[in-house]
Amino acid sequence: MGRERKPAPVATGAGFFIAWPGPGPGCARIVRVTLPPLPDWAQALVAERLQVLASAQTGAANPIRIDDRQALRMLLLGSDYAFERLRRGPSQLERMGEAEPLPAPQLQGTGREAMDVLRRYRHQVSVAIALADFDGVALERTLADTSALAERCIAQALAAAEASVAERHGHVCDAGGRPLRLAVFALGKLGGGELNFSSDVDLVFGHGDGGDSDGPRPLDANEYFTRVGRALIALLSEATAEGFAYRVDMRLRPFGNAGRLALSFGAMEQYFQREGRDWERYAWIKAHPVAGDRAGGEAFLETLRPFVFRRYLDYTAFDGLREMKGLIAQDVQRRDLAEHLKLGPGGIREIEFVVQLLQLIRGGREPALRSRALLVALDALVAAGHLSDGSAQRLRGAYRFLRRLENRLQMLREEQTHEPPQDPRLRERIALGLGYGSWSALADELAHHRRCVGEEFERVFDTPRPQSPALSGFAEYWSHVEDPDAPARLALTGIDEVGPVHAQLVEFARSPALLALSARARRRLDRVLPALLAAAAATERPQQSVERTIRLLHSIVRRSSYLALLAEQPAALTRVVEVMARSAWLAERVSAHPLLLDDLLDAGSERPADTRAALRSECARALGRVAGDDPEAVLLALNEFRQSQTFRIALARLFERSDGPASARQLAWVAEAVVAALLPVAAAELTRSHGRPGGVDVLEHVAVMAYGSFGGCELGFGSDLDLVFLFDGALLQAESDGARPLDAPRWFARLMQRLVNLLGTLTPAGRLYEVDLRLRPDGARGLLVSSLQSFAEYQHERAWTWEHQALVRARFVAGAATMGEAFANLRSQVLARPRERESLRRDVAAMRARMRGELDRSRGGHFDLKHGPGGLVDLEFLLQYLVLGHATDTPALLQEMTTPGLLAAAAVHGLLGADAAAQLTQAHADLLAAALGCTLDARPRVVRPDAAVVAARDRILGAWTACGLDAVAAADP
Repeated sequence: MGRERKPAPVATGAGFFIAWPGPGPGCARIVRVTLPPLPDWAQALVAERLQVLASAQTGAANPIRIDDRQALRMLLLGSDYAFERLRRGPSQLERMGEAEPLPAPQLQGTGREAMDVLRRYRHQVSVAIALADFDGVALERTLADTSALAERCIAQALAAAEASVAERHGHVCDAGGRPLRLAVFALGKLGGGELNFSSDVDLVFGHGDGGDSDGPRPLDANEYFTRVGRALIALLSEATAEGFAYRVDMRLRPFGNAGRLALSFGAMEQYFQREGRDWERYAWIKAHPVAGDRAGGEAFLETLRPFVFRRYLDYTAFDGLREMKGLIAQDVQRRDLAEHLKLGPGGIREIEFVVQLLQLIRGGREPALRSRALLVALDALVAAGHLSDGSAQRLRGAYRFLRRLENRLQMLREEQTHEPPQDPRLRERIALGLGYGSWSALADELAHHRRCVGEEFERVFDTPRPQSPALSGFAEYWSHVEDPDAPARLALTGIDEVGPVHAQLVEFARSPALLALSARARRRLDRVLPALLAAAAATERPQQSVERTIRLLHSIVRRSSYLALLAEQPAALTRVVEVMARSAWLAERVSAHPLLLDDLLDAGSERPADTRAALRSECARALGRVAGDDPEAVLLALNEFRQSQTFRIALARLFERSDGPASARQLAWVAEAVVAALLPVAAAELTRSHGRPGGVDVLEHVAVMAYGSFGGCELGFGSDLDLVFLFDGALLQAESDGARPLDAPRWFARLMQRLVNLLGTLTPAGRLYEVDLRLRPDGARGLLVSSLQSFAEYQHERAWTWEHQALVRARFVAGAATMGEAFANLRSQVLARPRERESLRRDVAAMRARMRGELDRSRGGHFDLKHGPGGLVDLEFLLQYLVLGHATDTPALLQEMTTPGLLAAAAVHGLLGADAAAQLTQAHADLLAAALGCTLDARPRVVRPDAAVVAARDRILGAWTACGLDAVAAADP
């Protein structure tokens, strides 16, 4: 065999050749390496390092192959660390570019040999990651690969640590005898899957509850897992001849460096409930179990979620992040860290703060925002409408640039640095490695990204406060509210009736709730209250707006999150005051249930769900957050769902983004969803006590029917529900199979009693609905629930005409679909029965006259929108008359229950002219909108008619005359 030749570079102008030993004796291969246009000094450095690597191969049985990829040359230019590792172990190049990551070695013991094995593995894979980064892979891939490498190393080190401790002390087992493992949580960059190239790893150790270990030298659970944790830290962080694997930072654990190294999940939960601080919420956004008991770790994170993500919109996050940013800024100034890519102005931390702030504010209500990874969270914020595309693009571009540069700084010498080196030659190497012709070109782009980040950060964190003389006047007054001259100061703000307002504010200032405020909350209040009063005083009805606003302050003064919301969001403050001024009903709701303030800033608050299916999905999501089948929790969730959805519908109607019929229809859909959700809850409670009638699934044999405005999908704000309950007569003789059996009629009667009680139960979020059962067979004297067969008999043989009129708007809303179909068939049979037209006309007119005499509140030029002549009930009666009189010949009428639907069907089948139907449809919309408007302002539905109301009334009265029902059409009141 001939002597192998040493490779030598041959200069060729823009590049050079390297001669490598061939695969066999006397063979050689020449590879041309073409450098990019680099300065002479950079080319010389790369050539020198290639020669060193080639020299390291002299005598190798399987010499490495170096191809002409630019990435390797740029790696040698940009990373002293990679060059040194390749020089010490050039065989690493054999695996360069392989798709599958090098598997982590299993460690034998916890001594120096195991440490060195782990460190050599980490270095080998790190060099491969660096090469891929210089080859141009996406930043996200570099961060993910670096994080995955750390997780593999931690997992192997933990296994070795556990084995070492178990050898001496056995295992700690849970109550079922199963061995417990330490759960290793990664926080920070590793938790988010975005680890830097040479970053430390932020870890926290937790474990399940267990007794003593079962070995010859038993330890209690905490001491056992503390020893496992210490061994794990040593395996990762102790320095050997091969360096270290990872620096480990345990300062984020409960109580920091003063706390125990490992805590049980229960102890950790208690800590966060009692001691948890704002900065820990931000830290635990990224928490992720990376080794050991991952399932237990994920379960613990679920219990911790309410601490991290509050269930309301949480604007207290502003103060906490501002304080953290202030401390960082002081540290930057003290240590002269202006160039620091992470902490300096416009740096990575400011991007993280912007994203984490929005996550913390809204993550409790929007699970899609809870991502651990920053770029994924950024995309989610854009998708949810909480961040503009433009802002997101600027932050995304800056983040990728800064993190890439940060990684290259750390790849240079494997140092945990975030600042560019001072050596000009090193700066030039970094710039060239990133594709810039010079450091000055890179520095220009760096300055641009920092400026963009700073502008976005200031826009989010330093929302401008409204400044006006009125605001200054209220601030001056509030700061001296108990001084003798305070009323005179208040008068200067433009308030007309100073006495009542001043008295309310003095009472508020002296209230125990206000006196008990923390200093931070008091500062928020002192900032918010003058702004609220100034905005209220500027409305059309300042006196009542101010008084309503003061009532709201009484409700929220102890809820610092809502004070923070109003302090941080001038738009929200303006909206709150506008709602206070325009709607007494909404003002009362917000004051009684401040949780509704969240909806004022919700991007979709003025766009309530516009389909029945969408509302059902919203309801299901609300119930999905309830643990177990606790009826109280279900009731609370349903009340919050109803309050929120009704509030959104009311906002849309108040600001005329939804018409009257659409709002009434949506309110009915909300009620449907609630009733359908509660029926199984009531059935489950009764089944636990009494079993099931006939041993069957009762939900397949019961139905709930909606009548009146609920049945016609014309529900108002605060309306009660007209319900009728039916059960399957096949079970009439059955008895329930529980410990306390009931016959079927009594069982179903108690079921419906329970449903009615649940609907009316008071919870912290209010009541759901009042229920009216008077439309059941025989009214108040009748049974609470009827069998379908007895209901059919009643309708065919004993029901009055007005009861058949009520059936026109009746429909199935909950229970067994088969029962609903049977009811629909029965309804069609009853309504389609032939009737003598004149007799029907007299019955309808007589009933209408009786109702008007009892219920019409039209007086002195004011018109009752519902019961007055030409009001909504007249239109209902007109359509009921048409259905009862013509359904025999026009069965299509039986498919409709709503006023717009019935009017359209009557027009299609010639019962009304097209123009008349269109005019009546508009009349219905106008009257319904006016009625809802009265409710929103907490006024009776009696108005002085405007042009729209007069026109609507005249059209309905005209239709009565056209149909021969004018016997009860009265003159203009």
